[in-house]
Amino acid sequence: MIDTIETQESRPDIAEPRLIGEQGMAARVAAIAAPVLEQMGYRLVRVRISGTSGCTVQIMAERPDGSMPIEDCEAASRALSPVFDAEDPIDREYRLEISSPGIDRPLVRRSDFERHAGHEAKIEMAVALDGRKRFRGILTGVEGEAARLRRKDAAAGEAEDVLLAIADMAEARLVLTDALVAESLRRGKERAAQHADNDNRMPAETLHARDNEGV
Repeated sequence: MIDTIETQESRPDIAEPRLIGEQGMAARVAAIAAPVLEQMGYRLVRVRISGTSGCTVQIMAERPDGSMPIEDCEAASRALSPVFDAEDPIDREYRLEISSPGIDRPLVRRSDFERHAGHEAKIEMAVALDGRKRFRGILTGVEGEAARLRRKDAAAGEAEDVLLAIADMAEARLVLTDALVAESLRRGKERAAQHADNDNRMPAETLHARDNEGV
């Protein structure tokens, strides 16, 4: 039985589609992993397959709030392993790794670009814009399905502000900066405080049952 954190119905943003995906074998792994993760209340971020020391299948996942503590990684691994054994998407032996996106995370959904507006990002386009594929600058928002970027790498005569279609990106990720680290720490403290507050709240039915046991 798969442990459920939040159902898709209660948190519809769990099923927000990724606009930047994988190709080939990684895409097959993603197609299998995504619905399993969604059922558990997680969102797939990215699949990477590497062969540096054997074959490693790395799956990045997160809760809708962007967190993914170690116990969630372990739960996702336990759920995905038998599914992969049955579906057999990898044509050789491999090691499965489940991880959080990290601070300098990939950006794959529209909400990722919205959430991290004000921070620096590196973007590589699959489809060139005005002959250029690589961009670096400050995210300033989203218009429709495109991200606004204030470029830090604009040459003389080039537009400083550009609008980049997210679906035309090959890869996008945040740049590790002091401001990004500070915001990540702040959000982590807020989540910890919220979880602690939730843990201190006990349903009335449970309290009542314990009161009865003590009589």
